[in-house]
Amino acid sequence: MFKALFAFCITSLAAFAQQNWNEPFPPHKVIGNVYYIGSKQLATFLITTPQGHIVINSDFEATVPLLRKNIESLGFKMTDIKIILGSHAHGDHMEGDAMLKELTGAQVMAMDRDVPALREMKPGGKAHPIDRILKDGDKVTLGGMTLNAVLTAGHTEGCTSWEFQVEDAGKKYNTLVVCSVGFNAGYVLINNTKYPSIADDYRKSFARLRAMKIDVFLGAHPNFYDMEAKYAKVAPGAPNPFIDPDALKKYVDQKEGEFNAEFQRQAQGKGKSK
Repeated sequence: MFKALFAFCITSLAAFAQQNWNEPFPPHKVIGNVYYIGSKQLATFLITTPQGHIVINSDFEATVPLLRKNIESLGFKMTDIKIILGSHAHGDHMEGDAMLKELTGAQVMAMDRDVPALREMKPGGKAHPIDRILKDGDKVTLGGMTLNAVLTAGHTEGCTSWEFQVEDAGKKYNTLVVCSVGFNAGYVLINNTKYPSIADDYRKSFARLRAMKIDVFLGAHPNFYDMEAKYAKVAPGAPNPFIDPDALKKYVDQKEGEFNAEFQRQAQGKGKSK
């Protein structure tokens, strides 16, 4: 009885968390042919082209109906999605890959170092589809758009940030959808037997991101780039608030500072998870 009740509570909490994370947010144009179609807490981006569209992050399976609604409200067709990309192998970003592929027939592409974790992600028992395995620096092209797969490991072993150029009003803007360089509660940064290179990977990712020149900084969660505050500033004739060349540096500074503090705590035998 206790085990059954415990399992029910865990399932109910997970469902509540997904429902909360799937709170709607107005879909909107970010810049050029890049649109936001995610929820208030889970960022999903639609990149449109004449040959079909690219989606970055399918989020939870429970998020997919919201994505469909947002895509259609912007005047696009779900069936025109040709490529599904993701940021990293956590359920809140890539659990919906199988369902989105079923609805669109699109190709699912993922970084090689995240493939083992994705293979274990089977919502409803469905196998996780992977049509193309990517390596750091690989390019994904469609309809005149080229996206560069940038390995920014640490948060997961295959954490992938997506870099590309967007044209808007005759100008080109370097754009980045960052995976994440934050750490969740319980991350072991020292003597991690399951992921020995985790600390080194974080440091490499901080350095790599810091060296990039980005005009439009976006991320796997909207709060990475202050989406709500920037969206509130969108107005006809006003400068595009999503063009923010200083945003990436601010994000990296914050996350690197948090990482260094947590590393020191763990080095002193404090703050370690079980």
